[in-house]
Amino acid sequence: MKKFSIKVLVSLGMFSAIAYVLMLLKFPILPAFSFLKLDFSEIPALIAVLVYGPGAGIIVEFLKNVLDYFMTGSETGVPVGHISNFIAGLLYILPVYYIYQKLQSRKGMITALLAGTVFMSLVMSVLNYFIFIPAYTWFLGMPEMSASTLREMIVLGVLPFNLIKGVLTSALFMILFAKLRSWLAKLAPAKIAA
Repeated sequence: MKKFSIKVLVSLGMFSAIAYVLMLLKFPILPAFSFLKLDFSEIPALIAVLVYGPGAGIIVEFLKNVLDYFMTGSETGVPVGHISNFIAGLLYILPVYYIYQKLQSRKGMITALLAGTVFMSLVMSVLNYFIFIPAYTWFLGMPEMSASTLREMIVLGVLPFNLIKGVLTSALFMILFAKLRSWLAKLAPAKIAA
């Protein structure tokens, strides 16, 4: 495992804290599925992964969710939503990192963000169908959903939500990336094309 310097560890703490604050600023975007809330907490994790590598992005995603769980708790008493958010974040930021390493350009970043969005959306649909939504209902003591109800929730709620979240996060990140690109290139000259 790669060892991080004190400067990098402080940066990761800062990115994690910013991600946690952004996670608190969440809001629903699909009225019929108001429990699915959009936040932009993946942006600091994206910056961390691009500057310091995959381990850094994983650390930021993990710390953000641990902070949120300990500070705000969970409706179920168990961090099902936080685990889901952690996995969704990784499914988004890691493909972005690996694709951008191969295609270091503005077009490459757009391709990487779109690939991360699609990958996260599809895998999270499967995970929500088989693991997360059944876990929520079980921990909340709710009756088990029928397969057709669960499928409808995935197709009409989870999949569109994750696609919208990915596109909006990507658009906001591209605005920031355009402004921060030269600064990021100074931090990680081998990873960020200027």
